[in-house]
Amino acid sequence: MPLTMNRDVFITAAVTGSGATQDKSPHVPRSPQQIAEAAIDAARAGAAIVHCHVRDPETGAPSRDVRYYRDVTERIRAADVDVVLNLTAGMGGDIVFGSSNAPLPLNPAGTDMVGASERMAHIADCLPEICTLDCGTMNFAEADYVMTNTPGMLRAMGQMMTDLGVKPEIEAFDTGHLWFAKQLVAEGILTSPALVQLCMGVPWGAPNDLNTFMAMVNNVPSDWNWSAFSLGRDQMPFVAASVLAGGNVRVGLEDNLFLKKGVLASNAQLVERAVGIIDRMGANIIGPDAVRKKLGLTKREPK
Repeated sequence: MPLTMNRDVFITAAVTGSGATQDKSPHVPRSPQQIAEAAIDAARAGAAIVHCHVRDPETGAPSRDVRYYRDVTERIRAADVDVVLNLTAGMGGDIVFGSSNAPLPLNPAGTDMVGASERMAHIADCLPEICTLDCGTMNFAEADYVMTNTPGMLRAMGQMMTDLGVKPEIEAFDTGHLWFAKQLVAEGILTSPALVQLCMGVPWGAPNDLNTFMAMVNNVPSDWNWSAFSLGRDQMPFVAASVLAGGNVRVGLEDNLFLKKGVLASNAQLVERAVGIIDRMGANIIGPDAVRKKLGLTKREPK
């Protein structure tokens, strides 16, 4: 498949995530106010989409509390800058086994496994324009942690997203996740053209070498819209790689804490760095209205 560079690129800023980064950088936002402010700053810097998790304001631990999501949503929608809101729906699919010799019972300290309706409660309440759908189960970094998204769970959550009028962003961590995403479209659970985020270099999904990346790209249907990202020091190289391969980009503190070695970044600074790369490649950076038109989204007004 020949490379066809994307000339009209949108940037997603993933501003906080759910990883244990809250004590590694003072710039990782914790409270709803901090998360919303980080998202607004990223939008001012050039992000058309902001992708938000929420955290416990005191501990920084990841949370599914609908109140925090509602607070973030209301603050972003009331801001004087326009941006497309993308909320995670990935929480509530976490299983941590016991030791390798005694995997059961599950480790309650990290296990958070709930039903589809509970995982989607904040989406139904906030009605973001986009929410994520982690399209598969995988061993995820830590020794006994499994990110758990069964076919039945994904069908149920995907149908809820479609019924709510919220665009799913399919998070694909490996080629099999794309295979199942195409099955969801074939079954009519998700609509086409779909939106995909290629998640590269996340242990233990698809590695972020360029051969694997292009295998992922070549498995995305030609009429779908897609973005890609990688982690840490590979975040900015993947800005260039994604644009060159025909996609859009994602940056932010969810995936990388540094501007360069030893220099901690803010979300806005990472967006500004991506803007510079895209501009120097000769591509245009499109804003939220153009993204809504491209993805078939309807802008949500403040309540």
